[in-house]
Formats: sequence, structure tokens, C-alpha cells
Amino acid sequence: MSAEQSTGEQEERTAEPDRDPLSQGAPGVPATGRGPGGGEPSLKPYDHPTAGWGAALSVGKVLARTREPVEGPRATLLMNHENKGFDCPGCAWPDDRKGLHLDICENGIKHVTWEMTPKRAGKAFFAEHTVSELETWTDFALEDQGRLVGPLVYNPGSDRYTPISWEDAFAMVGERLRSLDSPDQAAFYTSGRLSNEGSFLYQLWVREFGTNNLPDCSNMCHEASGRALTASIGTGKGTVMLDDWDQAEAVFLLGVNAASNAPRMLTRLAEAHRRGARIVHINPLVEAAAGRTIVPHDFAAMAAFHATPTGSMNVQPRIGGDLALIRGVAKAVLEAAERDPHAIDREFIARHTEAFEEYRRICAETEWTEIEHGSGVGRERIRRLADVYMESRRTIIAWCLGVTQQEHGVDTVREIVNLLLLRGNIGREGAGPCPIRGHSNVQGNRTCGIDHHPKEAFLDRLEEVCGLTAPRSPGLDTVRTLEALERGDVKVLIGMGGNFAMAVPDTARAAEALRRCELTVHVSTKLNRSHLVHGREALILPCLGRSERDVRAGTEQGVTVEDSMSMVHLSYGMKRPASPHLMSEPAIICGLARATLPESATPWERYADDYDAVRDTMGEVLDGFEDFNRRVRRPLGFRIAQPARERVFLTGSGKAEFSTAGVPDTDPGDGLLTLSTVRSHDQWNTTVYSDDDRYRGLSNLRTAVFMNREDMSDRGLREFDHVDVTSIAKDGRRRTVYGYRAVPYDIPRGCATGYMPEMNALLPLGDFSPQSGQPLMKHMRVEIRGSARPRR
Repeated sequence: MSAEQSTGEQEERTAEPDRDPLSQGAPGVPATGRGPGGGEPSLKPYDHPTAGWGAALSVGKVLARTREPVEGPRATLLMNHENKGFDCPGCAWPDDRKGLHLDICENGIKHVTWEMTPKRAGKAFFAEHTVSELETWTDFALEDQGRLVGPLVYNPGSDRYTPISWEDAFAMVGERLRSLDSPDQAAFYTSGRLSNEGSFLYQLWVREFGTNNLPDCSNMCHEASGRALTASIGTGKGTVMLDDWDQAEAVFLLGVNAASNAPRMLTRLAEAHRRGARIVHINPLVEAAAGRTIVPHDFAAMAAFHATPTGSMNVQPRIGGDLALIRGVAKAVLEAAERDPHAIDREFIARHTEAFEEYRRICAETEWTEIEHGSGVGRERIRRLADVYMESRRTIIAWCLGVTQQEHGVDTVREIVNLLLLRGNIGREGAGPCPIRGHSNVQGNRTCGIDHHPKEAFLDRLEEVCGLTAPRSPGLDTVRTLEALERGDVKVLIGMGGNFAMAVPDTARAAEALRRCELTVHVSTKLNRSHLVHGREALILPCLGRSERDVRAGTEQGVTVEDSMSMVHLSYGMKRPASPHLMSEPAIICGLARATLPESATPWERYADDYDAVRDTMGEVLDGFEDFNRRVRRPLGFRIAQPARERVFLTGSGKAEFSTAGVPDTDPGDGLLTLSTVRSHDQWNTTVYSDDDRYRGLSNLRTAVFMNREDMSDRGLREFDHVDVTSIAKDGRRRTVYGYRAVPYDIPRGCATGYMPEMNALLPLGDFSPQSGQPLMKHMRVEIRGSARPRR
């Protein structure tokens, strides 16, 4: 059935044309941001608690905007609940395990209500607007048109998307894939929102087709964490459970903006402070989560306006200085161990680690002057940080993209593990390494087979259980996929969720590469930029949202997700689908697979209608998923075992392994700054809800560059002056965005910060970490200078 039968209710649109769709601007022409635009920028420091009444007011406005007076609040109350609730499609912070009834946050509610909008982008909308016109719209305006209601195909004659039946869409993809000279001429991208069942089915289809070209969003976020943890402790995941946060005596948070990107963490930080734990925020920017909070479900605190501190110490390394900082802490601990035998856990080191003496030697040989220069932090402050660490018997070190999206991300995460090993803080309750994943099932994607370089043991098991011959050559990650698109080696790109064109680096170059495709296919809930930067042929396949009921063959289906701490649980949508012509992601994948592989013995039709059958197969293939259907129906689901938590280290030595990387030089060069990209508080990944960033005190501006006041003064800049920002690539080439606004902020000298995806335009495709393959989104060398006077 085609989307012709459901055009959808549509409000009057007032989308303003965007003459700068890549947010780059031109000399004398300031760049435009990806939000709604309008209004004069203002900056007012935010000195209120995080969450609390500010979040409650924001949530009230969001719920009112949805025009869903019953379903909106009901969804809020059911989100993250164990009894047929649905999992928040936002971050991957674990659900509370003690029956909390409002285990929600402001940004999770924004995310789900954005999905629940009553607006629809149906047949009439696409008949009215050409793709060329839509390209001039802001990204906010594109998504604000509402939910897609049926499959669409690009018509080059009219330059419009037009309805197509699901059967014809599947046949089109299958025919195009079968016509390729090699399966490796196709790439299959995955966003972190895809469920475990969808992830398993997706990789099964792709590998039965014959390729490992499975780039995913993890290639751009936590690839460094997985590689580092695997090398150090034999598992690509953290060892910490949510209960450990209730027992830790110290928590170190590196490169994490918790109040915006994992707001439910604030509850744990507040509870940790109340019991006397030390909470150290390590970040070039002092973020709001380092201050105080009012937890919204603490009704007494809300009524009394009583805030609880969520930080006890701030340390501001320069961008890229985390490894030097942690090395300094380790050096101070080892120096203390020469006087105090209890400063390190000698028994743990002797029994469970390898290469300790080599690590102790390199710490001794690393001079304090090198550490101070590399980190941008003074020796005495580092020693105070070391004292906090040594005074704690149980320490968690958590980190996010501020650590991993650097040149030396793998070495930095390994240095974090080195520090934990010194005091036996792995395999102990209340302690361990804890990567904070940013998207609701990005960890589950990798667990369930979304991996361009899969392990041989996984492929062996997949072949044995599923009766296929799996490809053995490594596939393409995200950066290599873009390079292959540019060369013409990849001719078909299929995107399972996300907004690929906006998430990747080098925006203009990526757009040109995508336009060279023979076919682009995107499975999405709303219109976004990736649909407009399309191949010669293009399809948009709209899917159900996480909050919507999924009924197949008359039976309600649930999907599973894995959170940041390896808990797997069921999620059931509760809302009527936005259109009767939507399909679930598992069903879409099965339809595409059957059309591509008509002779396949895989029971794609059964899998599409019965997710229990998918889980039965997953239980046979995936370690830790045995008896999947029964275990996932337990209250709160189950945790995938992490051997390192039990001090079983699946490394080459059978022990946890110290690493011995040198301290990198973080100096960007004379007159240059190091730039990182961040999200605003009113943003989720590439989705921008407004031009405001409440916790940083900025309103009505996304083309912002946060700078140290002295760096601004050196360049003769005042607040909101127009500036041009030029990146200098490893190969010496330059990319510039024009007419951004200089914003003074508490950030170390030599550092600057701006928003993604706007500033992705500055990041060269070839500037990625050789350790992880991750684009250096938080490690760009830039030149900032005043702009030419804007043209009138």
C-alpha cells in the first residue's frame, strides 16, 4: 500500500529559506546555523541548579507544543519502565533498578515528544516542494514538518519525492544490489537507535549478501574506548554497573557534559555527594553538571528549592591534554608509593597485571614539566587530584567523547585503565572504567554484530547457526566509506536511522561523495538533510518510532536494547503509529533482505512477524544471550557478563595489561587554537530543537565560537564579534566558516569550542586518529580572526 492513502494533517509552514545549507557562509556573508534562526544573540551566565524547575518548565513547554494532552504525559510516565514501558530513544544511561517511577529527564522527553509530533509530511507536502527548494531550508525546518507517513522515491524529472509502495521499494533495492559487480560496492550504515533485533537482522542480511561494509556511529564516538579496553582488560565494554555508582567513594568524569548528554546521571551524582563521595569533573569547559542540581523526582527538594552539589572539584586540561593529566596523577601515586606501601595495590598488581615495571619506569621518566605542558594543568593541582584518588578505596572513572574524539584517544583510555589498575579499581564493587555511551543502543549495535571488522569466532558461530558463508575480509568504517563513495568504489549507501550527511566530517566533501552514489536509501522517521543529499536514485523508508506500538501478524512485538552498562531489557511502544503505512525497522530489514536474496533459506518472513524467533537465533549466536527470550522477560532484564569484572582478563597474557604510550604534544602551533565540537542543551545529535543553550547561558545563536577571554583580547575581539574560523588539516589544506560569533567562556587559553554539526564543515575527512579511525571532532587546529564587515 502506498503513502498516497495518507497525506497526513499538515500545519501552515513558515520555513525561512536557508541560502547556506552547509553552514559555512562566505567572505562578508555570515554562516547560518541549523536551528530555527531569528532573534538577537544574548549571553547570560547560568547560575541556577541543573534539572529542577528549569527542566520542569522546559518539559511543560515541550508537552504543550506536542498538542498531545493525554499521550504526551502518558508517554513520559511510561518511558524507561520495566512493565511494558518503552526505552528512551535518547541516551544510553541505565534505567533505575529500584522501582523509580519518574526515571526520566528533560532531554529524553524532548526527544520522545519530537517523535510524537502531530505534524505529518505526506503526499501533499512533497508534491508542493522540490528537493532543490528543500535544500534551502534549515535543518530545524526540515524535521519540523513532522513524521513521514509512507515510503518515497526520488523522481529526477520533477525533482520531487513521490510515493512508492513498500513492495516496489524493496524490489528496487534488491535489484540494484544484485546488479553490483561485488557486494563490497555497497555500504550499510547504522545509527545507535537501532534495536538489538534490528541490528542482528541487519548484519545477517549484509553478511549473507557478502560484505562487512558496516560503518556505524560508533566509528565516530566510542571506537577508541572499545579498542583500548579490549587491549587493556580483554573486553570492549566498561565493567561498572549502575549499583557501583551507589558505592563509589570517588567519581572522576572526563569529557562528559552530563547535564545535557546524560541528565539522569545527575541523580547518581547528587546521591554520591550526599554520602560523602568526591566528584571530580575533568573538562576544558566548566559545565553546569559540575555545580548543583535539584532532582525532579525528589518532590521535597523541588518544593523547598533545595539543591545538592554534583561536583567537588573541577580540573580544566587543555583540549587533548587528558593523557598527560592522567599520567601526572599516576606519577604522583607512584611517587607516594615510595613512602606509603598502601598507595598502590601491590597484591592486585602482582596477581592480575602485566608490564607494571615498564609502566612505572615510563612514569618516572616523564618529567613534570612535560606533564604540565601537555595537560595545561599545574603540578600542585595534579597532586591534589592524586590525593583524592588515593583517599578513595573505590573509584569509578567515566568518560565520553571529550576523550575519545582525539588524536590519541586509544592511548588516553588505556592510561585511564593504567590509573585504575594501580589501586586495584577493577573487579571491585564501586569501582572500574565506565564509558558513557551517547545513544540509546549504540553499545547493543556492536554487541549484536554491527562491526566492520568482526571477530573470527563470531563469524564462525554465525555461519554454523544461520547456514551462510560469511565474508572474512574487513569492511569499511565510516571514514573509509566516505573515501570509497568519493572514488566511486561504493555505489549504494543504505542508512539505518540517523542523519549520515550531517553526522560525518567534512560536510561539503561528504555531500559531493553522496551525490555520486547510484542509490541512497534512508530508513527514517522524519525528513532530514541526508534525504536531500542523495544519489542518482533515492528512497526514504519511514519507520515506527520507539514510542509506537509494533503489531505484526496480530501480535504486539517488543524489541530489546543494551544500555551503557551492559543491561539488556525489553521495550514496548505504547502510542498509535503516526501512519498505518509505517513499518518497523526489523520488518523493513527483512523485506529488503528477501528482495535482495530471493533464494535465501533464512526465514525472513518469520523473523519479520515474530521477534521471539529472532531472539531465539540470537541466543544461539551471541555470547551472553543464551536463553534470551526467558531472561529478557525478567524484571529489568539481564546483564551481559563482563569477565573483567570478575578479574578474568581475556588478553594475550591472561592479565590486565599496562600500556606505555608517551605523552603527546598538544600545542597547536603559533597563533593557532585547538577546537572541539560539542552539542547544545537544546539538541540531540544532529537534531536541533532551538538556537538556545540554557546551561551555557547562550540564546539565539548556533554559529558560536566559545573562546578564552585572553585569546579574544589578543585578537582584538569583543563579545559577539564576527569571526572567520579556518582549520588547518594534516595535509596543510584549509577550510573556513565565515561570520561566526566570538563568545567569551571559561575555557583554557589556546582552546575553543563550537557546535556540531555546523562545525563538522571544518573537519577534514583525512584528519582521523590512526589509533581508532575516529574523526578528530574534538581535536582540530584552527586559526580565528575577525571577519570582514558583513554585507548588507
